[in-house]
This record gives sequence, C-alpha cells and structure tokens, in this order.
Amino acid sequence: MTGSPGSAPDDREPAVMGRGRLGRWRDQAVALGWLVVVWSLLWGDINWANLLGGLLVGAAVLVFFPLPAVSFGGRLRPWALLVFAGRFAVELVSASLHVARIAVQPGYRPHGAIIAVRLGVSTDLNLALTAEAVSLVPGTLVLEVDRDSGTLYLHVLDTHGPGDLDVARDRTLTVERRIVRAIGSTAELRHLDVTPPEKGTPP
Repeated sequence: MTGSPGSAPDDREPAVMGRGRLGRWRDQAVALGWLVVVWSLLWGDINWANLLGGLLVGAAVLVFFPLPAVSFGGRLRPWALLVFAGRFAVELVSASLHVARIAVQPGYRPHGAIIAVRLGVSTDLNLALTAEAVSLVPGTLVLEVDRDSGTLYLHVLDTHGPGDLDVARDRTLTVERRIVRAIGSTAELRHLDVTPPEKGTPP
C-alpha cells in the first residue's frame, strides 16, 4: 500500500548506505593524511618525494593492515589546524635543541620519569593523535596507552622534580586541547570547555 509504514525504511535505506560509505571513505582519507604527516616527520623533511612515499606507504598500510573502524564525528577547522601545526613546529624545534644540549653536555646524566596523563576525551582517534603528537617531540615517549580509561603513560626526559612532571602533564593536555580545537566535535569542545581559536587570536 502506498504510504504504508513498512515502505518508509526501504525508501531511506539507500541514503543511509550512501552516508555510511561516505563516512568510511572520509575516515580512510583522514587516516591516510595522518600517516603521510607522520612519514614526512620521521624523515625530517617535507618534500614531494617524501609526500609521495608517504602516500604509497600509507595506502599499503591501510590495504594490507586495515585499521579498526574509528568513527570521525568531528569537524575540520582550518585555522585551528594551522595553529596546532605552528605550535607543534615551535615545540619540536625547542625540544630538539634541548635534547641536543643534553647530548653534548660533558658529564651530564639526565634523570627520567614515567607519568600517567588521563586525557579529557578518551576516543580512539583522540588517543591515537595525541599519542603521536606527543611522541614525535624529542624528550617524551609514549610507553603505553590505556584505552579503557583514556590514559597515556609517558617517559619524560630530564626531570628535576615534581614541578617538571606537572609541566609535562600540562603540556600533554595542551596538545590534546589543540587537537580537539582543530578536528573535534562540538560535544568534545564542550567537554573540554574550550573553543576553537578565531583567526587572529592566540590559541
């Protein structure tokens, strides 16, 4: 019968399937983009050869070693993403110089410590991106990720007391906030009580 309740789900099914396919393609594209970024940072140089190599390696990883489904319910904010990239580059250079100074300082033996940092947003995507961003900065290494509690266990180089551990925790949570500002959902922004920076304002 026309207009019967039983016919409505059939009419909506193609649209729902289309959105599902679109969401999977979008998630794959986001994963590929991050793999290219990580590949380029590992080589220490961003050029066309590294970008092309990152695309090939990333595509191979996604095809032969498929990642578990990670839903992306956020929204890409270009200005906040640019702020994240700029601050990340500054911290990368600063940490590299600090580690280099430690390496060449005669007789100096730095002390390390292991700390636990519980993130505000415990989604798989946020855990992965925050862990990657923190690990890429010299002097900090992610040892373990507790998926259930959303906790990162980090090894921090060159600590002198509890104050340095607090600084490392705050720095990790700041990285998380920048990531959520850049690609997080509105609900995640409210959960962390942050707002995406507008153009021309500091993060």
